[in-house]
Amino acid sequence: MILPARKPFRGLWWLLAVVAVVLGLLRWSSELLIISEPPPDHVDAAIVLQGSIVAEKARIAGAVGLLQRGLSDRVLVSVPKESHWGQSIPPVARAFIERSYGTDVAAQVDFCETGVNVNSTIQEAQAMKPCILEHHWHRIAIVTSDYHTRRARILWRRVLKESNPQVYIWIEGVADPEFQQPWWRHRQAAKTWFMEFLKLGWSMLGG
Repeated sequence: MILPARKPFRGLWWLLAVVAVVLGLLRWSSELLIISEPPPDHVDAAIVLQGSIVAEKARIAGAVGLLQRGLSDRVLVSVPKESHWGQSIPPVARAFIERSYGTDVAAQVDFCETGVNVNSTIQEAQAMKPCILEHHWHRIAIVTSDYHTRRARILWRRVLKESNPQVYIWIEGVADPEFQQPWWRHRQAAKTWFMEFLKLGWSMLGG
């Protein structure tokens, strides 16, 4: 029996293809997670999503920046109703904002308390929806970490557009100190990228 001739360098081509995919993933993978939208002329409020202590401080700073530049009338900060020790969060958060940005800025900040069972982006959007509708806002900016922007846009539009198609949603991404670049050289950033990539895929499939 005559064996078919093997194609020369076939294994090498496969190796080069794998290397090219890996290099492309390392170079452009952050762009899979991050979107950048042209800023609108004006929004009714900048909505700050919950995150780690470091991330939320960066998100609040981004929202206050929109407020100070006149792009937003108000800031709405998502906070849990109480801490692990039963302490009410809004007074503590307001005191932090007053110390950091002054009383004039703090007077333009509202808080939306979410329940203890909120532990995902879509649950947070659903929990904050009544706060947004209560203020009759029609143009909002969702302020979150840059690596979270693409998934946040998908899920927030899914939650609000179904019942309130007149609400305009703009995503504002801020640099997150915990998502260092290049991400594959930092353990925490690599873990964040991997988890966010999986969550983004699940969200795009309707999960």
